[in-house]
Amino acid sequence: MGVLTSQKISTYYERFKEISVTFTKDIIQVTGLLTQQVHLKCGNDFWPCVVYSASFESAKVVANVKTGILAKLQSTNNFVNLRFCFKPTGENNTVTFFVAARVMASAPYGNSQDVNMFTLQFSNRPPDDFIEIMGRVLDANVNSAKRKDVRIPMTPDNMRKLNILSAESAIYIQGIPRRCILRDISFSGSKIIMMGIAKFLMDKEASLRIDFNDPREVYTIKGIIIRAEGVEGKKEMVALGLNFDEAQLPMSFKIRLNDMLTTTRADNRTNPAEEGT
Repeated sequence: MGVLTSQKISTYYERFKEISVTFTKDIIQVTGLLTQQVHLKCGNDFWPCVVYSASFESAKVVANVKTGILAKLQSTNNFVNLRFCFKPTGENNTVTFFVAARVMASAPYGNSQDVNMFTLQFSNRPPDDFIEIMGRVLDANVNSAKRKDVRIPMTPDNMRKLNILSAESAIYIQGIPRRCILRDISFSGSKIIMMGIAKFLMDKEASLRIDFNDPREVYTIKGIIIRAEGVEGKKEMVALGLNFDEAQLPMSFKIRLNDMLTTTRADNRTNPAEEGT
């Protein structure tokens, strides 16, 4: 942690402070939230809770009310501290901090009589670590839509920046694995080269495997083949355009691409990405 400049963290805060992120399984994994170590501190007591969603200004948490927490809140005028604990990918140590807040509302969660959803309003700007962790997620989500058609060619330099192990990969077409070579990737799709006949591959459902390193992650991204054409001079080869199912894109995949594109712009280097479809 602490890699981002204070200016970048301030930019994250101003851009995204009102946007709430729901802690789905994907978000929990990519942020490294240690769910068993998240608690509400009220007075000198701690209550386990589950973070349902959070922004830079507020949060919603779920907690068991049979433990006496409601009475304790009355005694502290609804003031609490929300304890977060993260272990970001690639970090050896956990990041733990408290965010002061006030409980603004409490209501039964679903049909449960034992569990309530608590709405918390943060008393101050949260710690920079929290803004950095959540800001990367929010920035990647925004840019994955805004820059979804920016193509990143699989040059050696780009592969090094992305930590892609090899341009050689595999694509599963209607469940059948086929060897392929990555030519480019983007938030919205990929171009690949493989053996085959173009007319038999159009509009087929497919899943593309992409291997990353540091940390090692393997994605199998679903999509549909929207373009298929022969390769000049190689009758047995075909170039395919795969359109990803963006609703199923892993958040960590978005973050990897966004970090690479953002770093490239920040370093004032020639952007290797080309607009295309």
